[in-house]
Amino acid sequence: MTDEIFPLVDEQGNIVGQATRAQCHSGSKLLHPVVHLHIFNNNGELFLQKRSPKKDIQPDKWDTSSAGHIDLGENPDTAVRREAYEELGITGIEPVFITSYILENEQERELSYCYYIVYDGVIQVDNDEVADGRFWTLTEIEEQVGKGVFTYNFEQDFFAFLKGWMNHTSEFGSI
Repeated sequence: MTDEIFPLVDEQGNIVGQATRAQCHSGSKLLHPVVHLHIFNNNGELFLQKRSPKKDIQPDKWDTSSAGHIDLGENPDTAVRREAYEELGITGIEPVFITSYILENEQERELSYCYYIVYDGVIQVDNDEVADGRFWTLTEIEEQVGKGVFTYNFEQDFFAFLKGWMNHTSEFGSI
């Protein structure tokens, strides 16, 4: 099996090179772009996926609704739709861009493009990509934060901007 090739970017998202998945996840801190899609239902609950035990980073942890690496030659808007389809079988969506920021841990450094949608349609998890998935309330998430249940990436998004949005769920019914 050949190793995936990821684009390398500068802090503004401009492509400056390329590297393999293994190189990007080796602790090299090579900055590579990813997308995070946060799926809310009309009740203001947030869908989270449980990562497959086959994942090389943070297996078996609950994570962002849909997330993944941006392919070489792909833009974030295309990548977020592709990941939603591959992981959850969702098509025909118009994700809303929230923000981008640099996320760093001991294994990698990512430029994360974050989006959201309000969606009450069918979600079919791809069990090769995702082990499980369900909607969570703000209270359920807050009770589990910091206990090793969620990925580092999800907890960063949660504290950076999701928690405030979930406290104002009336906003979601009108989107």
